[in-house]
Amino acid sequence: MLSLDASAVRLGASAANKTDAIRQVGQILIDSGYIEPGYVDSLLAREKVANTFLGNGIAIPHGVPKDRGLIRRTGVAVLQVPDGVDWNPGDRVYLVVGIAAKSDEHLQILTNLTDVLGDPAEAERLAHTHDPADIERRLSSGAEPASPTAPKPLPDDLPNHFDIRIDSPHGLHARPATALVDIAKGFDATIRVRHGDRAGDAKSLIALLNLGIGSGATIRVMAEGPDADAALAALREAIEAGLEDEEDAPAADSERQQIDWEGRSIAGVAASPGLAAGPVWQYQRGKIVVAATARDPSAELTRLERAIEGAKRELAELYEEVKSRYGAGKAAIFRAHAEFLEDQGVIEAARTRIRDESRSAGYAWEQSYGQQAKELAAQKDALLAARAVDLRDVGRRVLRLLAERIEDDPKLPDTPVILVADDLSPSDTAKLDPALALGICTASGGPTSHTAIIARSLGIPALVGAGDSVLDIADGTDIVLDGNSGTLVLTPTDADRATAERVQADMADQREEERRACYQPAIMTDGARVEVVANIAAPEEAARAVEAGGEGVGLLRTEFLFLGRDQAPTEEEQTDAYTTMVEALNGLPIIIRTLDIGGDKSVPYLSMPVEENPFLGERGIRLCLNRPELFRTQLRAIFRASGKGPIRIMFPMISTLKELKRAKALTEEVRQEVGADPVEIGIMIEVPSAVMMAEELAAEADFFSVGSNDLTQYCLAIDRMHPMLSRQADGLHPAVLRMIDQTVKAAEKAGKWVGVCGGIAGDPRGVVILTGLGVKELSVSIPSIAAVKAQIRGLSMEQARDLAKRALACPSAAAVRRLR
Repeated sequence: MLSLDASAVRLGASAANKTDAIRQVGQILIDSGYIEPGYVDSLLAREKVANTFLGNGIAIPHGVPKDRGLIRRTGVAVLQVPDGVDWNPGDRVYLVVGIAAKSDEHLQILTNLTDVLGDPAEAERLAHTHDPADIERRLSSGAEPASPTAPKPLPDDLPNHFDIRIDSPHGLHARPATALVDIAKGFDATIRVRHGDRAGDAKSLIALLNLGIGSGATIRVMAEGPDADAALAALREAIEAGLEDEEDAPAADSERQQIDWEGRSIAGVAASPGLAAGPVWQYQRGKIVVAATARDPSAELTRLERAIEGAKRELAELYEEVKSRYGAGKAAIFRAHAEFLEDQGVIEAARTRIRDESRSAGYAWEQSYGQQAKELAAQKDALLAARAVDLRDVGRRVLRLLAERIEDDPKLPDTPVILVADDLSPSDTAKLDPALALGICTASGGPTSHTAIIARSLGIPALVGAGDSVLDIADGTDIVLDGNSGTLVLTPTDADRATAERVQADMADQREEERRACYQPAIMTDGARVEVVANIAAPEEAARAVEAGGEGVGLLRTEFLFLGRDQAPTEEEQTDAYTTMVEALNGLPIIIRTLDIGGDKSVPYLSMPVEENPFLGERGIRLCLNRPELFRTQLRAIFRASGKGPIRIMFPMISTLKELKRAKALTEEVRQEVGADPVEIGIMIEVPSAVMMAEELAAEADFFSVGSNDLTQYCLAIDRMHPMLSRQADGLHPAVLRMIDQTVKAAEKAGKWVGVCGGIAGDPRGVVILTGLGVKELSVSIPSIAAVKAQIRGLSMEQARDLAKRALACPSAAAVRRLR
């Protein structure tokens, strides 16, 4: 971590004015070897467009982004002006902290400044100290352990409590802590968690993370209030069940190929397996500029509230997008992020700065989340400390909505590169295109960071924790990144390049072999066949599905066209999107599910009222039938695209025969208006009433597709996103399997086929059981296609039917999973 060198601190200076002070601190940066002389002009240029006064007599002049090439290496210098210098009207500065930053590695020093900003006595002391080491120590290490911001022990425990050991290998990190907070918020009781001599509010994610509860720690959960006993019982059950601790982890070192590289290298921490060779691209976040003060506190409070709500909507959309592409486990990261935005401690601290100090919403929010992130970063447990990156990611998301402007926003080149950064936030990583991001190397972070988890999901080789020196690698430098061993080869020799080429060629051969096999049909050893198709949620995924061996698309989630915008997509927009996908499939069938949206998703232009239980409300086909023009527009677009290839239409959340008949009648009207040929029409089997009416529904539908995720939650009465109960929402529960069995039998009686497009379709145990139940089509995520087809090719129908029969007779999901 970067620290301030005492030799770059100059005491007892005097300055005629702000320009003189900036030139003096710039000279210190030059003398220390941090910058070229021309960068001083950049420091002055910044002052013309931004206010660098922080408060409490401190200013932080720094250059404009375009002049970073004049920075030799990142560094910080301090000019002490005991008599002060006028900075802005009414602002007098005593400490001038000059910054030359190639990336974000100076941020710890700036974070340490927040302590000083909140402590006028400390700011006064540093402004007049005669020992440069005082300033060096204060800005390099932050507050002393006795800082008033440290959590304070409670004087007395609450009357009701239990003690419990945290056995998770990663302790109470973000995901299980989020689950615990969600449970605690469901009770009126005051609930606290004690770890050692510190305690925190169980309804605050940041408070829990700040307790630093690691693996093996014993905590005391305490409650007081009318429902305290019920709260403690629920929390004990959830903690004993493990909460939602499903943290992904990289492959074990023993499973990785170790290579002895000859060139000069840097050792990092392996985070995502694979090998990358190519040019470096230094990833630098854009500078978010906010005003320091504001005249109307009321207006700023409103701005803050709106920005937080906007960030919540963004996170909800990001959660849905990542879940559809990589699964709920990876998307859970963004649920934890959303929980940060519910933390009243952070929000109220920002509000106080707005009300009491006349600060702008942007400045107040930046200070508030920055202070909390600092406290998280100071945790001894590396995993918990890494959550500071998540809080900063969330903080920046809100800050962007409050910005006056954003300077030098990062853009990736249009050619493949290896990204190097101080750290990448989960939001940064989730937006990466694996075709352009050959590999990722970060100076900080760990293998269990959310950045690493998402990199593994994307299949991007990555190493983390490589140190600040990687930030000095020039753009365009050819390097080798070994994600298997966590090695960055800075000066690859000819032998290293040959090795890299050989390993990449071997990997390419293996992928090619898998690719060739993935096109083989999923025909069982005794001749039975199951179609394996893809779930997709974006136009570009259609081609990827074909390349992965998909025999078509079993579920196109059309919601991507409707979310994250101010008005509904036009008929032309939808037609173009559907046509693009149909043409990419080149004759393979696609099942287009009509709009499946409801009160659980934020769609402002639909003006949908908030529902107490949106999963039982106006959603799916109910919404479409209640808003026929929205439905008609989508159907017209689908029929217009149907002339380009085989399309099937599927209605979501059909619960009654009447709904299906109404939807079919409206669809037929639209088809005749467009003049299109008839298409097959199927329905999602997602609710118990559809299962019980399957024989009647089969007489009207051409096919069924079981949405096992929703069917499971409705069958078991468990919200699959519930923090405490979600683990019990297992699609292999015998009750769910019996519903699927009843659905298949009803469809077969009518001569219709059944597919499954939920999570169990890609589950290895689920593949066998569903096949044995008579399911004809499995619709899975694109990366799962080859594995599912290979598994089916190794089975006989007799084996599958035997396992399915035994599964139906099991008493629980756990028993099903124990079957062999």
